[in-house]
Amino acid sequence: MAELRIAYVINSVEGGGAALPAPAVARALIAQGARLEVFALTRRDGRAIPAMEAAGLTVHVRPGGEKDHRRTLAWLDARLRDWKPDVIWTSLTRATLLGQIVGQRLCVPVVSWQHAARLKLANLLLLRLRQARSRLWVGDSHSVTDLTAERLEVPPSRLVAWPLFAADPDAPQAQPWRPGQTLELGSLGRLHPVKGYDVLIEALARLQAQGCRFPTPVRLRIAGEGAARAALEDRIARHGLSTIELAGYSDRPREFLAGLHLYLQPSRSEGLCIAAHEAMQAGLPVIASEVGELPYSIENGVTGLTAPPGDPWALAEALGRLLSRPERLAGMGAAARTRVLERFGQKAFDRTGAAIYQRLPGFIAEAAQARAHAPRRSLDLGQSVWR
Repeated sequence: MAELRIAYVINSVEGGGAALPAPAVARALIAQGARLEVFALTRRDGRAIPAMEAAGLTVHVRPGGEKDHRRTLAWLDARLRDWKPDVIWTSLTRATLLGQIVGQRLCVPVVSWQHAARLKLANLLLLRLRQARSRLWVGDSHSVTDLTAERLEVPPSRLVAWPLFAADPDAPQAQPWRPGQTLELGSLGRLHPVKGYDVLIEALARLQAQGCRFPTPVRLRIAGEGAARAALEDRIARHGLSTIELAGYSDRPREFLAGLHLYLQPSRSEGLCIAAHEAMQAGLPVIASEVGELPYSIENGVTGLTAPPGDPWALAEALGRLLSRPERLAGMGAAARTRVLERFGQKAFDRTGAAIYQRLPGFIAEAAQARAHAPRRSLDLGQSVWR
């Protein structure tokens, strides 16, 4: 198969979310013969760039913001006309809608990730209206793939699941808790309401108010940055929870996880949630919300516990169960590691990427045929309410 040029269009290069798995996806496609470059519509914190460049990727970043859609569209159109991709691969709503417009103008097929388990109503309606503009939709987990079929009404012939996590058996491993040690709890994620850290703080405050005593001291570190930092700091101070630390962004997440005994993911919404799966990979039990892929991956009482999202009482109960018997954590963590290695092995990840890549020449041939009969199209921004 001839080399295919893939333009990977993403919303931003912030350190997390949909940008995080881009190097792994790129490696799988490049291994099949693709030439792939990344086109980011805005920078945000730019923390995803080093990992992309370390993977050998060329990253193009537009210097503008998140609301200037017409200028962004013009930038993307100009860049892709110059680069001449065979396929445009998009991630998240803004990148998908703009990528579809440019793909339609250039008669280039579009493949689109779907990551979010929850969409704003305007985004949902726009994506459903324009879902036929993407030749293939790829769900980042089985749960999101099912939701994409339901919400966007994508037929099975144009929908595939590619779970965005390839488990690494050589990742650093957490050390078992020993009597006398401080019990280290942690979470990785941006400080944003969707991650539910306010709920976690309330759950710990309830345990404190109830006078719960555990066999060992407990410390919680949340590694991440975001606009909700000040509000979370105020909530922590109001409850007098001196054992909670907002540790800031971690550029060594695997080492951070290896220093924990229990991982927490109190999100209100998730797709796959790579961080929680990386925690299981590190041999940690996980307490998480019942959102996205998490209830499929976590076996209650065996590899961790789940609780309804946004429910501090249920989360406090789950925390109390595991914190009261810390000697159980190492065994649950070992079971979590076994489960995630079985479900998300590297071979399965690469095999799915190869199967998708084999479909791309057919999409390109269809686009070439359409190009031969299509009149020249002008850019059409359409609606401008995007994620």
